[in-house]
Amino acid sequence: MTGFPPRALFVTDSDSYVKWGAALASDVPPHWAVRLVVTRSNAQPSPRQLAEALDGSRFTADDVESAGSKDLRRILLEWAPDVVVTAARGHTVQAVISLMSNRPDRPVIVSGMAGIAVPVLPYGLGFRRAVDVFVVHSRRELREFEAASLRLGIPHTYELATVPFLEAIPYVAAATGTDGPLTIAPARDRIVFAAQAMVPAARQDRMALLRSLCETARTNPHLLVVVKVRARVGEPQTHLEQHSYESLLEQLGQEEQVPANLVVENGSMNSQLDKAIGLVTVSSTSILEAIARDVPCLALRDFGVGAEQINVVFEGSGLLGDTDDLVAARFFHPEREWLADNYFHDPSENTWLGRVEAILEQRRATGLPVYSEMSHTWLNRVRLVFYRHVAFAAENGTGQDLLERTALALAHWVNRRRWEAIHLVRRLGN
Repeated sequence: MTGFPPRALFVTDSDSYVKWGAALASDVPPHWAVRLVVTRSNAQPSPRQLAEALDGSRFTADDVESAGSKDLRRILLEWAPDVVVTAARGHTVQAVISLMSNRPDRPVIVSGMAGIAVPVLPYGLGFRRAVDVFVVHSRRELREFEAASLRLGIPHTYELATVPFLEAIPYVAAATGTDGPLTIAPARDRIVFAAQAMVPAARQDRMALLRSLCETARTNPHLLVVVKVRARVGEPQTHLEQHSYESLLEQLGQEEQVPANLVVENGSMNSQLDKAIGLVTVSSTSILEAIARDVPCLALRDFGVGAEQINVVFEGSGLLGDTDDLVAARFFHPEREWLADNYFHDPSENTWLGRVEAILEQRRATGLPVYSEMSHTWLNRVRLVFYRHVAFAAENGTGQDLLERTALALAHWVNRRRWEAIHLVRRLGN
């Protein structure tokens, strides 16, 4: 066991999880020793993305360490953290935990989901089955995650936190709608569309959305309409984006005249919201940042409201609207009743850090119980190898690494041929 003050290691992977993990680290008491690591993988943010993700946090890019699996194992052994916060995608969480010893002096393991996590996805719980504290961000999430755990038989200890990158402002914002013309402050000159990698997914839906943004720009020539992206073409993201808005806008420009006041920009969301008269999205967590700054919002329902669109949480919020509202530059403030249950509870209700400190006391006094591991079947061993190779980039010069990656590639090829054969038989049968 290490002495106090506690050592906290935050392990992150993609840009959105770097943002979440770095912001969550701001809750940690200032006397704690804290390190932030980004795993080397296909989701590792570019230097630009890293700087933007760290904006407003306790870290700068120079503070961040890049680590492969060997580096991370060495840090776990030599630095011996008391707390490991796995602020990462599910398979990375599983891979990182597999690097830790499962003894009474093991670290306290913390994890959670970056952004809006309603509805609850079962695999997100399964990947995090070993954690001691699972951080959620609203009263509603707390209820729904606990219900999902009971339903799925995956025990977890859920604790409440404020979404860590929200502005420190009063937690109940204005609840009135915006029905009349907007009063535009001189510095506010834009409508910001918060793009997402997965929603909507279909190319035709994304093109339709871009055309609505074009119409918005034409109808409001005095405003800049910004497609705010997390990644430029070729940069990684948490989720794979098949049809980037930047590329689609170039294609649209070959078919019609794109208004000059419709642009694609990166940069921090903070700087965009400083200048925004309104924010529009399908379901991006950026809508919470806008609410925190009292920027009116629009959550588009044109593509449906459901689990696939990740926007069921906005039912009853007063924020749902359609592209007609967008073109008219009509944005809304959330209902008061919705706020307290969805991400804007009183911060005094937060319990995650207190729970971590209580488990640290238990660790110091009696040690910790072993964490829940996957059963040691051959299939689960293959899964762990797969998770590790998705979570970490190839480590040059390692024979075992090359052998495992070759075996996984072969298994993928065999599985793909199997499914192709099944589909062929089905077609022939029809």
